[in-house]
Amino acid sequence: MKEDIGWDKMRQRQSHVRVRGMAKIIFGNILLALAYAKWMVPRGIINGGVTSLSLVLQKITQLPLPWLSNGLTLLLLVICGLFLGKASLMKSIVSSLSYMFFFTLFYELPFTLMTTFPIDFLLACLLISFGYYCCLSEGSSTVGVDVIALVLYQKNPQRNLAKMIRHLNLSVLVLGLLTYGVFAVLTGFLFSVSYAWFLEKWLAWDAKRQQKGLDIAQNH
Repeated sequence: MKEDIGWDKMRQRQSHVRVRGMAKIIFGNILLALAYAKWMVPRGIINGGVTSLSLVLQKITQLPLPWLSNGLTLLLLVICGLFLGKASLMKSIVSSLSYMFFFTLFYELPFTLMTTFPIDFLLACLLISFGYYCCLSEGSSTVGVDVIALVLYQKNPQRNLAKMIRHLNLSVLVLGLLTYGVFAVLTGFLFSVSYAWFLEKWLAWDAKRQQKGLDIAQNH
């Protein structure tokens, strides 16, 4: 009887961890969607991601931005499921659907958060870096252009994964240069460096927090 109670408590604890993890992923995508819809897109900052590629395609095709962004995200999600396995597919699905819903919502809502460019730039860096942290720390893909690099890496592990991701992002930046001009691309490059620095800090903080939790558990 005591063993049954113990298993029930363990299952409840695992269920709470899963729910908390999913909530964290959804919250992260709310931050990402808000930052892209209200700062990155209005400012025309091209930084190599799916939303940036959607901006470039919108300039060429004149199709609505949410259609392009959501369509590319769904395509990459399918590629993720077909080629990268199903271990983290459910989390990636939650992540993708959350981003698509909230990006479309924030993009269509008629309010602005823009102030001055430096403040908008900093706020976007903070929200996007923390949004990515929320997803990555829970083992969820953000279903970006890095999916393509991961597929290529799986086919040929001798390739340098970081370089492939960087080359894909640079390809988007080149397309942005042709459609949005030098300022948008230079700003996007600076943004990528800045938000990556913040993301590294968030992940380092999370690693220290987890290690502290392990140390406390071992002492007990």
